[in-house]
Amino acid sequence: MSIRPAGLLRDCFPRTLWDLIRGSEPERPDGPSTPETTATAASRSVPVRSRGMKARYDDLVLEMKKVHGIRVVRWRSSTSGCAWQVFYKDGTVARLIESPYPRGPMSCAVFLHEVGHHAIGFATYRPRCLEEYHAWRWSFESMIEMDFNVTEAVRRRRDEALHHAIRKAVRRGLKRLPAELLPFLDPPGRDRPPLPALLDVPPAGDRAFEDSAVVSDAS
Repeated sequence: MSIRPAGLLRDCFPRTLWDLIRGSEPERPDGPSTPETTATAASRSVPVRSRGMKARYDDLVLEMKKVHGIRVVRWRSSTSGCAWQVFYKDGTVARLIESPYPRGPMSCAVFLHEVGHHAIGFATYRPRCLEEYHAWRWSFESMIEMDFNVTEAVRRRRDEALHHAIRKAVRRGLKRLPAELLPFLDPPGRDRPPLPALLDVPPAGDRAFEDSAVVSDAS
């Protein structure tokens, strides 16, 4: 039977409680982290909600619904929309829209255009084509203010929509065309750039034109 020296026996037992606890933990390797460890650390550092364009569009929808009391009846898959109101006997008003969900400049512009009808107020502008003009203007002003991109394709879509609104108004008997709509009287051509996002509002004295000019140019 061999007897171990006392010094060796002391080394076999922890000297303090902390040594006992620390001794039960596995040793951590020194040096750089392995790829798996790096990936895990990176995943922890990424915020739960990305602050990219999707998050900005999500915030836009929430803000518009809250500020203007909008309820979205249906998110459309196409880039078309509509806005209307429902009045109840108790005096409450439901402000409703259908539009595409904002995922890019075009769908964002259409969404804000429909919100714009509620923001500017129904029947505030007459005829109907003038209301369309102001809804588009409100949409573009909002996009510029919130730093969303009003692309050339979006401006061309506005030009085509307002030209169509003028033609429809003429078929329904429009007699005088508001001056704001005069730039949209001619059919928008693909061989020339679309009109600027925001046009100067004409002077009060030039706010109407004879229907003969409207019919001959818009027909």
